[in-house]
Amino acid sequence: MERLSLRTARRVALAAQGFADPRPTGAVDRRHLKRVVGRTGLLQVDSVNVFERAHHLPLFSRLGPYDRELLPLAAYRHRDLFEYWGHEASLLPVSTHPLLRWRMEQAARLELGWGRVTRVARERPDVVTAVLQRITDGGPATAGELHTELDGGARPAGPWWDWSLAKVALEQLFWSGRVTTSTRRGFTRVYDLPERVLPAAVLALPTPSPADAQRELVRLAARSHGVATEADLRDYYRLKPDETRRAVADLVESGDLLPVTVEGWRSPAYLSAGSRVPRRVRASALLSPFDPLVWYRDRTARLFGFDYRIEIYVPAPKRVHGYYVLPFLHAEALRARVDLKSDRQAGVLRVLASWLEPGSDPGDTAAALAAELERAAAWQGLSAVLVEPRGDLAPALAAAVT
Repeated sequence: MERLSLRTARRVALAAQGFADPRPTGAVDRRHLKRVVGRTGLLQVDSVNVFERAHHLPLFSRLGPYDRELLPLAAYRHRDLFEYWGHEASLLPVSTHPLLRWRMEQAARLELGWGRVTRVARERPDVVTAVLQRITDGGPATAGELHTELDGGARPAGPWWDWSLAKVALEQLFWSGRVTTSTRRGFTRVYDLPERVLPAAVLALPTPSPADAQRELVRLAARSHGVATEADLRDYYRLKPDETRRAVADLVESGDLLPVTVEGWRSPAYLSAGSRVPRRVRASALLSPFDPLVWYRDRTARLFGFDYRIEIYVPAPKRVHGYYVLPFLHAEALRARVDLKSDRQAGVLRVLASWLEPGSDPGDTAAALAAELERAAAWQGLSAVLVEPRGDLAPALAAAVT
């Protein structure tokens, strides 16, 4: 069995995620976006917009500044991508639609989904039927429009997180694949029937058995990780332990996964066949908390020695590093973390706190981070980067930005 050093495992993982690919020197286009999503397999969607939305940041991390309209065009005009539950709420290549139909079928049988969403389907199937009929007959609609039409616009109440019944019914229909996202207005989903949204050629693809689909999802997860434990592979598309174990065994037998050991890892690991092992990875990048490279915190700790916790839901006095903290990748390691806020009214990118990771050079890290922050500010149309004096990297970073 091959043994990988931790440094080699990092390089394999970074290359698998696209960080060994050079950033475009000219305008970023649809082809570049497809290349990134081909590496990551999906983009997690999240509503937090204190710095930048989660689905845009992985593209910026790998491509540099790009026209943010490129992503909605790819998803909602060209239909290269579709929305569904992949890792969490995700944008995925349409080619993966057949691989997730088993999950849709489970949701339709009320075997999968959030408890309150499946509960409304059991207790108020009439609402689910009415919502689906309204979209079938009346065309695309938002949850708010359906709430007004079907619930009379009354203030949401009851055990549904203050969601309207129409919204909860839509979530059940979305889980079960009976509606999908046609487009978005701002960040608001517009729902429609899949046959009116997704390419006919995709809908016509055969539906694999659950075991075959899960095996392919694990293979895709392995390709995106490069090297991974079984737990890493399971987390990528939110599979169950028995599903992942079966898939891993099959992929080892077929030669798609090669058992390896990784320096410092307690669990067995698997190398995706054909993974690239670059001699060096030169990328410097700000990473979203929801970037596939770091979204599984246990893997982040094993791979980079980086203890990462998003503190959005932690009361302010108890936060250690800040509200919306991004790791900074540089010289093949996570060298710093920064709490960022795009102050769009003032036209500046605020660095509310900046922290250096142990063993990292403050001058080199600050210089590289300053360049990336200035690039991010320009991408967002902000005129300056303002570094506030919180964190042990703040003095060096402020000097580098100035």
